[in-house]
Amino acid sequence: MRIVPAIDLEKGRSRIVFWPGAATGVGAPTDQPARIARHFVDRGASLIHLVDFDGARAGSPVNIASIGAVASLVATPLQVAGGLDSPEGIRIAFAAGATRAVVSLALLNEPEQLRACVAAAGDWLAVGFDPRPDRIASFHWKRTAPPTTESLIDELVAAGVTRMLLSHGGSASESVAFARLAARQPGMELSVAGGVGDLDGVRRLRDAGVQSLILGEALLSGAVDFEEAARAADPMQ
Repeated sequence: MRIVPAIDLEKGRSRIVFWPGAATGVGAPTDQPARIARHFVDRGASLIHLVDFDGARAGSPVNIASIGAVASLVATPLQVAGGLDSPEGIRIAFAAGATRAVVSLALLNEPEQLRACVAAAGDWLAVGFDPRPDRIASFHWKRTAPPTTESLIDELVAAGVTRMLLSHGGSASESVAFARLAARQPGMELSVAGGVGDLDGVRRLRDAGVQSLILGEALLSGAVDFEEAARAADPMQ
């Protein structure tokens, strides 16, 4: 499993100020996404996850300049979420330097739009959602009954989506659920974002068969050290 640093973009800056030297009092804090990305890439990150908060609100990419600044400073692939629920949004993000796109569960209400997004992003499209049954049930479905998490993933795989980004994965019971999902669809790339605040959580998801763990505030706040998390995620590295 790999650890993927996440940076939330708002008005061109990181929503969380990062101070890599906070524990020792050295260095300087920064809210510049490109500098934060460079810090983690220099320490071995093989993918950076960027969340365009303004884009999510607007329904189309907004923080294009910030995405481009990150892409120009690091050669690492960039995964972008927020405002990409259309082929046009995906193409804008890719033109700015993104190499992966994350779309929302809302596209399952629009099958033609989902197919268009799969065509635009190809194998580099992921669908992100909260897999907890109550959250899926509360979604405004255009169907007679909400799907289960398992049937939802089966439906997405059948539509050509092989990458899932599931949120809220910190507890032991959630790790067990992720293990079942990974076993059900062995050809699926399973990523988890959020809910993990310590190395035990990292190890649980590693053992569950999760391929990527996306960490944002836990890394930027210093609650989890990137290099320690990377070693816990892949003891053989």
